Amino acid sequence: MLIGSGALKIGEAGEFDYSGSQALKALKEEGIKTVLINPNIATVQTSEGIADKIYFLPVTPYFVEQVIKKEKPEGILLSFGGQTALNCGIELHKSGILENIM
Repeated sequence: MLIGSGALKIGEAGEFDYSGSQALKALKEEGIKTVLINPNIATVQTSEGIADKIYFLPVTPYFVEQVIKKEKPEGILLSFGGQTALNCGIELHKSGILENIM
C-alpha cells in the first residue's frame, strides 16, 4: 500500500508526486499488487494503470485504517507521499493501530 501525496480533503489542491508514481511502477514491474490512497485526482499517481487499486480518500488515520482493514497489505510505503503521508503513518503507529491490524 502506498499512501500518496496530496491534500487532506478531496477536491483540495495537491502536489504532483513523481516519486510515488515511480514507486508504484517499480512495484508493478516486480509483480507486486499495489493499493494507493490519494485524495488528489489530478496527480499521475491516480492515472489508470499506475496502481492496481485506488482509494480517493483523505489521508487521515481514520480513512487509512479503514483501507488497511479491508485490503490487509503486507506493507505500507509512506516516504513517497510527502509530509501528509508521513504524519499519518506516525499517528497510526503511535496510536497502536498498525500493531492491531497488520
